[in-house]
Amino acid sequence: MPDVVIGQNVVIARGTQIAIAASDFTIPQGKITAIIGPNGSGKSTLLHAIAGLLPVSSGTLTVLDNTPLNSQSQISYVLQYTTVPTGTPLTVAEAVAMARYPGLGLFGRASKEDKKNVASALERLKITDLAKRHLTELSGGQRQRVYVAQGIAQDHAILLLDEPLTGLDITSAKTIDSIIHEEPERGCSVVLTTHDLEEARAADHVILTAGRVVAFGAPEDVLTTENLTNAYGLGALHEHLATDLHLPTEHHLGDHSH
Repeated sequence: MPDVVIGQNVVIARGTQIAIAASDFTIPQGKITAIIGPNGSGKSTLLHAIAGLLPVSSGTLTVLDNTPLNSQSQISYVLQYTTVPTGTPLTVAEAVAMARYPGLGLFGRASKEDKKNVASALERLKITDLAKRHLTELSGGQRQRVYVAQGIAQDHAILLLDEPLTGLDITSAKTIDSIIHEEPERGCSVVLTTHDLEEARAADHVILTAGRVVAFGAPEDVLTTENLTNAYGLGALHEHLATDLHLPTEHHLGDHSH
C-alpha cells in the first residue's frame, strides 16, 4: 500500500524556533500511526504541518500525493482542546453537522447523505441521546466525543487526533479508542499524538520525535531502549520506565503537564 504522508528532509519552524529539525518519515495508508515523544518534542507541530495549518520551512512534505494545503479537504483534524465560545447556543447535533458545511450545495441544504453521515457519527460516538443538548452542558469527555464525531462525519482519508485519550473518563476513552481502531477498517489512515508508550506500542506504525524525527517504523523497531534514551534522555527514561520497558498503562512517558 502507498504511504499517505511522505516527509523528506522536512524542517518545521514555529516563529523563529525550529520545532522539527531536518527529518524523514512516512505514514502508511489505512493504518494507525502514533507520534510519541516528550513535551515540546514537536508532536503537535508535525500534526499541524500534515493538516496544512503550518508551512514546512524546507524539505518536501507530500500528503495524499499532493501538498498538505491541497489535500485539506481529505484531512479531518480533531484538536485536543477545542473551546466553545461562551454564549454560543450550539447543540451536539449542530456541532457534528458543521462537518458537512463545506460540501453543502447552492442553497446550503443538507442532503440525505449529509444527514446519514451525521446520524452515523453520533451513533458511533454514543452521543445520539445528547443530540439536543448544548455543548456547554457536557462533560469534557462527552465534548471530546462530539469533536471526534464531527471529525468522522466529514469526508476524509486521514483522521488526525491530538492526544485523543488524555484526561478522559473511561467511557469516552473506550468509545474514542474503538473509533481509532475502526477507521482503518473503513480505509482511513489514523494519525494520533500520545504520551503513552503502551498506546504507541498498540499502533501499527510509530514516529518518535525529540525536536526531530528520531525514528519511524514498526513499534518494535522504533520503541527500543536506545531510541527512547535518545528521545527522552537517560534520567527521564529511568524515572518512568519499569524493567524491560514494560509500563503499567496508567504511567506516561515524559512530563505529565500540558
